[in-house]
Amino acid sequence: MKNYFYIYVFLTISGLLAVTGAFAQQMPQYSQYVFNTLHVNPGYAGYKVDPFVQATYRSQFMDFPGAPKTFSVSADMGLLDQSMGFGFALISDQLGPTKIQTAMLTYAYKIEVKRDGYLAMGISAGAAEYILDGEALRPDDPSDPGITDGRLNMFIPNLNAGLFYHTPTFFTGLSVFNLIGQNMLKNQDLALANHNYHFYFQVGGIFPISNAVSMKPSLLVREDLNAPTSFDINAMFLFNERFWVGTSFRSGISKNSTPEMANLNNRNAVVLLLDLFVTDDIRVGYAYDMNINKKNNYRNNSHELSVGYYINDKWIKTPRQPRF
Repeated sequence: MKNYFYIYVFLTISGLLAVTGAFAQQMPQYSQYVFNTLHVNPGYAGYKVDPFVQATYRSQFMDFPGAPKTFSVSADMGLLDQSMGFGFALISDQLGPTKIQTAMLTYAYKIEVKRDGYLAMGISAGAAEYILDGEALRPDDPSDPGITDGRLNMFIPNLNAGLFYHTPTFFTGLSVFNLIGQNMLKNQDLALANHNYHFYFQVGGIFPISNAVSMKPSLLVREDLNAPTSFDINAMFLFNERFWVGTSFRSGISKNSTPEMANLNNRNAVVLLLDLFVTDDIRVGYAYDMNINKKNNYRNNSHELSVGYYINDKWIKTPRQPRF
């Protein structure tokens, strides 16, 4: 089993070196993935073991016309022996006149590579609907016959895969999204749609500071091979195993030397993260993203709210699992 661990360490290090995400909105962006990594890695399914359902709403770049709005419902659970995990996600992501609606089922198979150290191999399969609402467009020339005035849509299959390794104090993962379906969107009527590969690499851990306080630093790198690479550096603190507070710094690295692309490097943001266990079964999270580039007007920032629920143990008659 140790060989699996060494192979995985090699893969994650290779992934970090290869990754060079993106400020262009092609995949839904979340700030609270630090509490629910299912959004960036299907290998996370079943990590908490207890059945967990979460709804998240994100309004990005407030007061900016056509700004992204994302709503998602996800759920996952694992077997008590941590050999397998299961999950699903429903996502609606709107950007201006375009909308992407996705439904995915997730399965993760886990191997105990050392005592309390698990390597999960996850896969998500489903479908995505790409929608273009022509009535929401505001063209300079309304008479242009190339601009649709109706509603266009297309369904395509979707597949995501990921590896996720964790111990009680450490985690790392590597995943790729949109493995299939790229060629189906070369239809000229849906030229505004993109279904590119997206790669995610993350690493982090949790360390006790005192009996009442623990610290959880982590890093997430996003890459889609076209737009600038983006990364989040996170620092979270857990108080009395009930209240999380922390911050993230988000920035990017341009792969293009043109001034237009280089300017994307200056699109930095600082995120305030809060998460509270209101009861033993209900948690509420909030994230506030503030742009810190010099042209920020302090209005076009982002808000993200989530509500999560652990299905009551007496419903499924299983022992409660550690959640922190």
